[in-house]
Amino acid sequence: MTNWEDLRHFLAVAQAGSLSGAARTLKVDHATVSRRLAALERRLEARLVERLPRECRLTATGERVYALASEIESQAFAIDRIARGEQAQLKGEVTVSATPMTVEAILAVRLGDFRRRYPGIQLSLSAQNLFVSLTRREADIAVRMDAPGEQNNVARKLGQIPFALYSSRDYPHLDRPEAWEFIFYDAQFESVSNQQWLIQAAGTREVACRVSTTAGQQAAARAGAGVANLPCFLGDADEQLVRLPFDGEAHMPDLWLVVHSDLRRSAPVRAVMDYLVEVFAEFCEVAVDRGA
Repeated sequence: MTNWEDLRHFLAVAQAGSLSGAARTLKVDHATVSRRLAALERRLEARLVERLPRECRLTATGERVYALASEIESQAFAIDRIARGEQAQLKGEVTVSATPMTVEAILAVRLGDFRRRYPGIQLSLSAQNLFVSLTRREADIAVRMDAPGEQNNVARKLGQIPFALYSSRDYPHLDRPEAWEFIFYDAQFESVSNQQWLIQAAGTREVACRVSTTAGQQAAARAGAGVANLPCFLGDADEQLVRLPFDGEAHMPDLWLVVHSDLRRSAPVRAVMDYLVEVFAEFCEVAVDRGA
């Protein structure tokens, strides 16, 4: 019978496109991935992957094995979610994925309060701008500023986070909107709502620089690099920044709390969700939706 661990490493190679990428995903060394892949190929007596200098490509047989292995992985994740969903006690680890800004400015500073309230739950905060897959158990709960699209997830709209334009108090073009230079996200976030709003707001005006995180944009604005679009709870609290007037419609992205449907009734997951609803009520402009 095929070893599941060998299959798991093969799946990671197929998804990452390289041995090194798979190693990073699985948090193991390059040699372990190579050894597991070789063991699977020996057991199946078939070549699954073409090892090129900078990438790995699936052979025709590899493509067929990948399709079947993906189904096995999907079922394994489903079994795990069902088991987690039956948890009745308030104990265990719950992982929340959110943007670095959300983790650093809102959630991390409340870990002490959460720990005192739920001593049996280990809350794990995963700070990343890109979406994670709840189906693949990359997180149990996600807090997102763009509408969720993955199937089998249940979403609750927490409200809207007000944004505004900010610059340093000594920005040389403070009183000359036509000369404002903007701080954009880098290219990988070209499709997110904040970047799209910035593109419209800036129009033909110059892009001063690109920074991938909200904290980095805030620091760049403080340094006088240009104008940043920041959450008002951050910008208004920063004494080195000043809010700039804007005639158009302000950026007000929806904030979503997302959980896989298999986990929504898990007691520890539910406790974390309720806590997040309570926390974000302080920052959201619109009343919390209790539908999920």
